[in-house]
Order: sequence, then C-alpha cells, then structure tokens
Amino acid sequence: MRTSRVIVLGYLALLLLVPFGLVFYRTFEGGVGFVLDSVTTPAAISAFWLTVTIAAIAVPLNTVLGIVTALALARGRFRGKALLEAVIDMPFAVSPVVIGLALILTFGRNGWIELPFQVIFSLPGMVLATIFVCLPFVVREVTPVLREIGDEQEQAAATLGATRWQTFWRVTLPAIRYGIGYGVVLSTARAIGEFGAVSVVSGKVAGETETLTLLVEKRFQNFDLAGAYAASALLAVLALATLLLMTRLKPRKEGSA
Repeated sequence: MRTSRVIVLGYLALLLLVPFGLVFYRTFEGGVGFVLDSVTTPAAISAFWLTVTIAAIAVPLNTVLGIVTALALARGRFRGKALLEAVIDMPFAVSPVVIGLALILTFGRNGWIELPFQVIFSLPGMVLATIFVCLPFVVREVTPVLREIGDEQEQAAATLGATRWQTFWRVTLPAIRYGIGYGVVLSTARAIGEFGAVSVVSGKVAGETETLTLLVEKRFQNFDLAGAYAASALLAVLALATLLLMTRLKPRKEGSA
C-alpha cells in the first residue's frame, strides 16, 4: 500500500507539481517587481478583465441551461433523448478548434445565421464558444443527483398544492445545490483556461479580443518568455483558486448524496 502511494504521489508530482513549480520559478526569477510590471501592462489588464468577463457571462448562462437540460434528462420522457445526451457530450469528443470553425460558418460573414450585431471576432462569439465547450459540466453533475433523489418529494409538494416553480425553489433546488456548485466551479475553470475555440473566433486583437491564454501564446511567439511566464502564473493562480473551491465543495456534495 505504501509503495502504491509513493508511486501515485510521484506520478502526480511529475505531471503537476514539477511543471507548476518550474513556471513559478521562471516567473519570479527576475524578481517580483518585473512580474508586477508584466501583469499590469495595458494588454495584460485588458486580457485579464476580458477573461473574467467571458467567464462571468458564460458560466451563469451555462448554469441555467445545464439545470434545465438536467431536469429534462432526469425527469422528462421524449423522443431524441439519446441525441440530446450525445450533443451534451460533444465538447468532450470534438476538438475546440472544430467548434470555433463551426461558429464561424454559422455566424461569420455570409454564414447561415445573420444577426444585427457582430458575433465572430468580438465578445459574443467568444462567449458562445466558451458556453459550448463548458456545456457538459453542470449537466453531468446535476443529472445523477436528480436521478438519485427521485421525484417523490416533488410529487408530494405538487399533491399539497405547490406550483412547479414553488416545487423547484423549495424542494428540487436545495437537493441539487451542491451538484450545481461543483458544476459551476468546473465550468469556471474551463472558461478561464479555454484556448482552442476562443482562439479561432476571437481574431486576437490586442486590447480587444485577447484573453489571458491568447496573451500567453502571443508573448511566447514574440520570444517574451518572461512575460509569458508571468501571464501563465496568473492563470495558474486562478486555476489553483478554482481547485481549492472544488475541494471544499466535493466533500459536501458527497455528504449530501
């Protein structure tokens, strides 16, 4: 048992701790002042707030959509249910780059859908790409919880005269709140770190459509390795904060099952 633990911990250290440690070492190799200068440039500040804005828009929309979809899968009986399951899992199977190209074909110039405002190479397209790649997380966290708790309490509430809305707020939502919270954390982590789909639909305009992940790529390609490390460290801090939130939610979620 002890040998297996050592092997597992060594494997995790090799894959996670060593790369993270090297990133932070390279980041602060030139001093804290240089790091602060790198992450407070106009391009870095713009990229940070754009990343936060995209996550702040995409995650709540994805949460609402995920809850509705989970209720349909767990409670509904309709044709095409298997197809809906496949569509939900599509972001796991399809490359994000393909998702970005599909959005360009749909909403780009001479695309299938024309809207009165610009979608591709602007914030709406980046939000759509992020929503799609984050689609499965809330659904896949909430659906098993709904199936496990059953619908007996919901039926009892309806028998006592509660409306569907009252039943959802007072019975269903409290039972699935930790599943929702865990799904939201996973969606936030994916939204912050998304690169492929956003890279295709963004246009990579500095100060306008450049997220933190795109800024890291740009600085690396421009041989600004120190600046790339600094932006990567900022992303790593956001990821670690998300991971800590996940570890706080997971025991509660398991305890409430």
